[in-house]
Amino acid sequence: MARHLITSALPYINGIKHLGNMVGSMLPADVYSRYLRQHGHDVLYICATDEHGTPAELAAKEQGLPVDVFCAQAHDAQKAVYDGFALAFDHFGRSSSAENVEITQHFARKLHENGFIEERAIRQVYSPADGRFLPDRYVEGTCPHCGYDKARGDQCENCTRVLDPTDLIEPRSAISGSTDLEVRETKHLFLLQSKLQNEVAEWVTRHDGVWPHLASSIAHKWLTEGLHDRAITRDLDWGVPVPADTWPELAAEGKVFYVWFDAPIEYLGSTKEWADQDPENRDWKSWWYDVDTEVRYTQFMAKDNVPFHTVMFPATELGIREPWKKVDFVKAFNWLTYYGGKFSTSQKRGVFTDQALEILPADYWRYFLIANAPESDDASFTWEHFTATVNKDLADTLGNFVNRVLSFSKKRFGEEVPAGGEPGEAETKLGEQIAELLAEYESHMESLQFRKAASALRALWSAGNSYLEEKAPWLEIKTDKDAAALTLRTAMNLIHLYAVVSEPFIPTTSKAMREAFSLPDDTATWVTPDEARALTAVPVGTPFIVPPVLFAKLTDDDLELYKERFGGE
Repeated sequence: MARHLITSALPYINGIKHLGNMVGSMLPADVYSRYLRQHGHDVLYICATDEHGTPAELAAKEQGLPVDVFCAQAHDAQKAVYDGFALAFDHFGRSSSAENVEITQHFARKLHENGFIEERAIRQVYSPADGRFLPDRYVEGTCPHCGYDKARGDQCENCTRVLDPTDLIEPRSAISGSTDLEVRETKHLFLLQSKLQNEVAEWVTRHDGVWPHLASSIAHKWLTEGLHDRAITRDLDWGVPVPADTWPELAAEGKVFYVWFDAPIEYLGSTKEWADQDPENRDWKSWWYDVDTEVRYTQFMAKDNVPFHTVMFPATELGIREPWKKVDFVKAFNWLTYYGGKFSTSQKRGVFTDQALEILPADYWRYFLIANAPESDDASFTWEHFTATVNKDLADTLGNFVNRVLSFSKKRFGEEVPAGGEPGEAETKLGEQIAELLAEYESHMESLQFRKAASALRALWSAGNSYLEEKAPWLEIKTDKDAAALTLRTAMNLIHLYAVVSEPFIPTTSKAMREAFSLPDDTATWVTPDEARALTAVPVGTPFIVPPVLFAKLTDDDLELYKERFGGE
């Protein structure tokens, strides 16, 4: 089986993330990782908190905490939420780790040796009121491109254009709010991306027709506009230090690497953190170094992160002239909006992941988000749509099927799977339909088409309901008890099949469905076409229980409560 390395864009440390962040990176990566593991592949799913840069310092300042203490607490808080969403990371690390410092400094030294880092004197914003140079995110103002008045000095959150602090109109300090800003000379390290333009372009072009259009188009747009040399150091107290053995003057001044230089390297750093927990049995370099054809590397991210992962970080990897693994497939997502407006951490607009778990269990959210993933275009979250999806797909189609079958069988045949007659034409037809739908589901999962995969999964659930309505065991039992028993036995095997193949989407519910049957030797990780046609995984006589309601239907009162709390049209 293949070896699959999977990473999702690192969540910033400054606060709990919203649903848009979840569906744009970590959740689909988890769904895909689970699917691959079920098929026997060797999978390593890596993520981490992105802890450097001004967001961390500003958030720590706002809470009155030292930045290292703030980051440690925020990491644990984020990890608790991701555990609540059942995200099965192999390791969820921290970009402030010693491992990331070591690898980032190594990358910087190699880039310098190869002539791709240059020390330059630049003019930078200085705030006399704060007594310090202001890194890009410490400067706020109006975006010169779209007029957004809360743009940061590195990027406009509204139009996503990359900026320099000096581009802003009416700039002000994010620390003190002072508009008394000066521009003074200081020195920084620059990554000479312009010298790597052709190599990056050739590498990106090799993936044309492989990557989704969204990822390729963004990468080519940046390349068409031309790669510019970019400063990769900042004047901050918190970050990966510039190594003194290579740049003693800048190290003495306390320069640290820019967060977007060290953050992608944390994918390697987090893998080394994972390996360092069990060095006798884990080799982190076996996933990253000189493994071009041995490991398939898939990245998951929202569209605003695509330039850094398809252009800037590949430039770094190409420039170090060492055989580090580069991404094979970039799964990029558009944005999930909230009633047509952007989810926003800074503006606290939309539903945040911790709040979501306060309202309903994770599987409600996991299924809805993946079934409505913003793949081809932006998608809008509304409470009306969420409620309708939960009620129709989860409560009615899946949950009601499980409850009807097990409750009726328990009432009429007891607490063991009934025998009944031999499968007939209806069962043969059902088996072929299930095998066909399962193949469709697998095809969409293999190609990372999540909405289509969710649609195929929903069709699998619907097939069970159609079979039940066609056979009508509540009528069969009046004239042919064996026929009714056959119908219920077949339906119970569908429940087991649903438990196995639904696990990537709704792992907690799948576990409950599987545990409804007393099958101590049940080691099935997936369902073959022949098994789908036969539907005999749960033998006659197997004890079963009726689990609690899998999914509660949401009412109009629930809908109004959600809208009152979070807003909505």
